[in-house]
Parts: sequence; structure tokens; C-alpha cells
Amino acid sequence: MLWECASAAVIGTAHSERGGVCQDRCSSQVFDQAGTPWAAIFVADGAGSAQHSELGAELAINTANESVTQLMQLAEVALDESLAVEIISNIRQAISHMAEERGLPTRSFACTFLGALTSPTGTIVFQIGDGGIVLDPGHGIELALEPKNGEYANMTHFCTDSDALVQLQTRIYPAGVKAIAAFSDGLQRLALDLAKGEPHLPFFEPIFRKVATLNGATRPQIIGALESFLGSDRVNERTDDDKSLAIAVLRV
Repeated sequence: MLWECASAAVIGTAHSERGGVCQDRCSSQVFDQAGTPWAAIFVADGAGSAQHSELGAELAINTANESVTQLMQLAEVALDESLAVEIISNIRQAISHMAEERGLPTRSFACTFLGALTSPTGTIVFQIGDGGIVLDPGHGIELALEPKNGEYANMTHFCTDSDALVQLQTRIYPAGVKAIAAFSDGLQRLALDLAKGEPHLPFFEPIFRKVATLNGATRPQIIGALESFLGSDRVNERTDDDKSLAIAVLRV
């Protein structure tokens, strides 16, 4: 069993044209728990209205990976909602600590967060805010959770919100998956059929195939290839927002 992983985040034209920074962060990697491989993918999208949201997104990703590293030291890892709550709580605590050190409100570091952990014994996906997670549990690609917006248009929920744990969505799949991807809301128009609430298969199928066939020669090139795709004219014609994509595909 071998997981192939790839992830990339690219600044949107709306941000680059005004001298801004990419506020998305993401990661995709494999962890080992007593010889059992786990794939973990995370995506965080910094709030456009928050002063230091890119720092919040980066801290969220780093904290999530640190949390998983610690979980992998346990003899057993329970795939239930408490795992998602623990990771999000750790992220909230880390952001709160950074905000306190800088003398700023936690809202200055606001970000959405999407995560997935999968092993041969099960899969958990969880999400605060918009963006999406799609996966193939063995019978085709599906949308795991519905992207959640706020009370008004162009609003969503963030890890720093006081009710973040209430807004946290989770879903458990009782078995491993063949492929999984998480993406920020900058890709929603391309990655999802919004009318049907379903993944846009022509978007995901070629990417999953490409990642599944990585080898020693192509593996180092995949991040650059993803960045080129996400920053291409055909993508930027559909969205001017930052774009991030994290992928894990199982090779047997």
C-alpha cells in the first residue's frame, strides 16, 4: 500500500494585481502509526478581510500536522468526531496564543479549515467554512460535505469564530478511500457542479490519475505542475481568488 500525495496553493489575480499575498495554505502527507500508513490532507483559506489571515492559515496547517504527528504515537486512534474537535481546538489555541503575543484580536488571523485523515480502517473528513472535500470510497467520486456559507452572501465561518466548534462539520467513512482531495473556495466553481452539489468529474479524474501514476522521475515535478495548472489562464478566467488543492491517492 502506497499513498501518493501532492498539494499546492497559488495566489489569485485579484490579490496579485493589488500587491497582495496568497492567503491559502495546504498540505498533503503520509504519516506512520506502528507500520500503518495514514494520509492526511489539510487546506486553510485566510479570510480576505483579516489583516494577517495568511499567518493564521499557515499556523492552522502546521498545528494540524503537529497534532497528527502526536496522534500517530498512540497505540490506537479513534476515528470519531472527537479527533476533529481536538485538531480544531489545537488550531484555535495556537491562533489565540499568536494573537495574544502580537496584541491583536484573534479575528486578525481568521481562516477556514478543511481536513481529512484516512487509513485502511477508516476515514474522517471535517470542515469549518467553505471550500470542499471530495473522495472516492470505492464506488465513484463524491462530495463529502456541503460547503457552508455564513448568514449573508460572500460570508463563511472561520476557526476563530466563537461558535467554530458548533459550525464544525464531520463525516466518518467506515473504510479507507481510494482517492481524496480538499480545496479552497477559489476552486469551487471549477471543482463542483454547484447546481447539483456534486463534484465536477472532468476536474478530478485527470488529476487523480496523474497523481496515482507518479514515479521517481515525475514525483518531484508534481508540485510545480499543480502550481502551473492552478495559476493557468484557463483557471484564472473562472476565478480571481487564491486557489489551493491537496490530494492523496492510494496505489496498491
